[in-house]
Amino acid sequence: MTTLAQTLPHPEGLSRVVNLLLNVGHAIDHMFLLIFATAVAAIASDFGHADWTELMPYAAGAFALFGLGALPAGRLGDLWGRRIMMIIFFIGMGCAALLVSLTQNAWQLAAALTLLGTFAAIYHPVGIPMLVQNVPNPGAVIGLNGLAGNLGIAVAALVTGFLVKWIDWRAAFVVPGLFSIACGIIFAITCPKEAESPSRRKGGKAKVTLTPAMLVRVFAVMTAAAAVSTVLFNFTTNGNSQLLSEGFMGVIEDPAVLGALLAVIYTIASFAQIVVGRLIDRVAFKPLQLWISVAQIPLLIFAAHTHDWWLFAALLAVMVFIFGSIPFTDAMIVRYVDDRLRSRVAGMRLTVAFGFSSAAVWVLGPMVKEIGFSNALWIMAGIAAIKTAIVLLLPDEPPAEVMQT
Repeated sequence: MTTLAQTLPHPEGLSRVVNLLLNVGHAIDHMFLLIFATAVAAIASDFGHADWTELMPYAAGAFALFGLGALPAGRLGDLWGRRIMMIIFFIGMGCAALLVSLTQNAWQLAAALTLLGTFAAIYHPVGIPMLVQNVPNPGAVIGLNGLAGNLGIAVAALVTGFLVKWIDWRAAFVVPGLFSIACGIIFAITCPKEAESPSRRKGGKAKVTLTPAMLVRVFAVMTAAAAVSTVLFNFTTNGNSQLLSEGFMGVIEDPAVLGALLAVIYTIASFAQIVVGRLIDRVAFKPLQLWISVAQIPLLIFAAHTHDWWLFAALLAVMVFIFGSIPFTDAMIVRYVDDRLRSRVAGMRLTVAFGFSSAAVWVLGPMVKEIGFSNALWIMAGIAAIKTAIVLLLPDEPPAEVMQT
């Protein structure tokens, strides 16, 4: 019997449907983790909490497991195969989201969100290496995949806002959960079984070969920069909904409209990854990453002192550069790491980065309650400056004649 995967050939061995689902998986991964951040005010009210800031720390487990789970997920992706891990991802995310919708108090919510974060940990160390294996233009592929992931963030803001308004916050988890399960079933049908696991395959060599000492340095800088970047990413994506609510108070207070505004910001900013992804394949790697990091500092400071529509413009600019910096780490893994090890290396990097940055989610509510969003954004500008200093430590690549491609 001819399957859809066989009728839609892809030069890297994946059908168009499978490639589409791998990109949709990135959208699901980011969307599901941010449904809570968008609906937190409604959930807090339903659970009897006086303010959304009291409930925010209960989401920290999801982001901690999002990082800590990446290491075993990456190892299993290399050893078991990436197809089976992606099926587990889709079905697991959907079931965990349905479980979140059934919770009745903060601790039940925390447990269900933590389970959601555990399944979410699978995507980055498994889905992205599966997508870029043997492609000639990894930067462009990663940029498109990043666009898909951040459109998931936009969908979270838009869909959650309307579902909370029209039905309730539980529907905001049920509808995407059923969608994810459907994607998992389609993926299982259309994605052919792997002949052998990535750890046993030949080929997929690193684009650039470095000395062991330089490779260690690159991994250290990559992990540190990713950790700092993820702090900025988690703080903004988890806090922007409430930041806009505060900034537009007295001007716009409809949660559906505010969700739509946030979706516009995320949608426009997401296209920065397409641009950066293509630039990664064409221009010097280190200077590009450096200037994107530098630009975040004044923009975060500007956002700290704006309200209503000026805040909207400032947040749009901030998110363009925060989203634009995302493709670098995955591009570095493709550039320097053999495909047989990519899921494990990505898992190690994500475990450190997301495990460390889950603190941003933990402290977001208490910090904003104590010092306000303006001072918190100044702190984020300082963190952006630290990231810039870390990127300066990235070694220059050796001359082209000593590279092995």
